[in-house]
Amino acid sequence: MTRFCICGGGSLGLVTAGVLAQQDGVEVNLLTSKPSQWSKDIKVSDLNGKLYQGHLHSISNQAKDVIPQSDIVLLCVPGFLIEKTLQDIVPYITTQAVGSIVSSTGFFFRAHEIFDDKTALFGFQRVPYIARVTEYGHTAHLLGYKTQLYMAIENLPDSFATQWGIWLSTPVTALHNYLEAALTNSNPLLHTARLFGMWHNWTKGVTYSQPIKFYAEWDEYSAEQYIAMDTEFQALSKIVDVSIPSVLEYYESYDAPSLAHKLRSIQAFQSIEAPMKKTEQGWIPDFQSRYFTEDFPFGLQLVKDLAVKNHLETPHIDRILSWGKQYL
Repeated sequence: MTRFCICGGGSLGLVTAGVLAQQDGVEVNLLTSKPSQWSKDIKVSDLNGKLYQGHLHSISNQAKDVIPQSDIVLLCVPGFLIEKTLQDIVPYITTQAVGSIVSSTGFFFRAHEIFDDKTALFGFQRVPYIARVTEYGHTAHLLGYKTQLYMAIENLPDSFATQWGIWLSTPVTALHNYLEAALTNSNPLLHTARLFGMWHNWTKGVTYSQPIKFYAEWDEYSAEQYIAMDTEFQALSKIVDVSIPSVLEYYESYDAPSLAHKLRSIQAFQSIEAPMKKTEQGWIPDFQSRYFTEDFPFGLQLVKDLAVKNHLETPHIDRILSWGKQYL
């Protein structure tokens, strides 16, 4: 029996808990700030109609209730909650492996500060799923799978990553070091480039008649910003000796128009809307969404800090980071 504790009740927490809990030989506990809003029986459906039905063993908002009886602790929380969550669970960590569903928002940096150097740590380079909650604590949609996943591990054998591939039904490969997961040109660059592309000229009073599709309406200008930031990111990767595919390689593209076309055409992304909210006058950008509150201060800022540490100038990253932070 492998006993998990999922920390966080958002879309990724619910979907990951559902996928894991339906499997034989697996027990799932949940640490959430809203335990009363959760059902012990959760359901997750994907775009192909596949249904994951899982039973949660225990649900609590107290780490002492769920961490000691778990073997693997997985954080599924936004960047601003990583440090607090690690501080909450550290008194109850003995031999457990502690990890994060995504590593680009500071997990390894905070974990190295909070835990001793013998603690088993792991973190995914990119999130395994695109997920959306249908009913909080009860049901969710799994909108897209990855064909391959990568995981950084410390004080753990490579077989740990391989086993995750079995649990998630997706091959998982162990990376060489934590920076290969902590640094990514995915959300911290992708989301911020698109936000800047859509709204760098936006002013108060401008409204839209309907929400913008984040990917399905991706334009060449946003792709140009993404490529420009990635060029600086690749220079940083070489300095810190980390090999990460460029965005053009990853998306099998060769320039801004082909990248924009590729992002517009990904089926799993078609329904995803830009972070917006409705007002009496119309739709406007939602600067309180996690696209802003996470991807700028806990994603792109991390890249910038490491660039400063390594004396690398990043004018494109600086421009977009400065633009996004004015709304925080």
